[in-house]
Amino acid sequence: MDVTLPAPAPFAWSPARPVDGPRIAELRATVLRPSLERLGRYDEVRVRQWFLSAFAPRTTRVLTGPDGLAGSLTLRPAPDGVWIEHFYLDEAVRGRGLGTGVLRAVTAAADATGTTLRLDVLRGSDARRLYERHGFGLDREDPVDVYLHRPPRT
Repeated sequence: MDVTLPAPAPFAWSPARPVDGPRIAELRATVLRPSLERLGRYDEVRVRQWFLSAFAPRTTRVLTGPDGLAGSLTLRPAPDGVWIEHFYLDEAVRGRGLGTGVLRAVTAAADATGTTLRLDVLRGSDARRLYERHGFGLDREDPVDVYLHRPPRT
């Protein structure tokens, strides 16, 4: 699924490179720490290793700005649609509409191609409300994750 992601100046999205893995892993650790600690699941090493073991630069984009890495997004094709993964925004850039703009672009592309979107969020994550505002509904949940999906709209 081809998507043009919005980024107000001075930010820009670009394809990820293998060298971006450790920087995204660090961003992930910072962004997820409060939620993982609340669940009693934060592990300083594992939070980074888990990301690096699955990092796919081919399907990942990075958001950069004047201060360096500001975000990431992976759109992973799967037989049952496209999975939104590793959508992280640095605390310093939140509240500017970037997340909403990205989700609007991704959902519009999914609708245009008849693609179901899937993702998972940690239980109790504030991000769940953002996804639900964009039409994602509950698929299933387990003690740690909540799985959401969004069928294409015509």
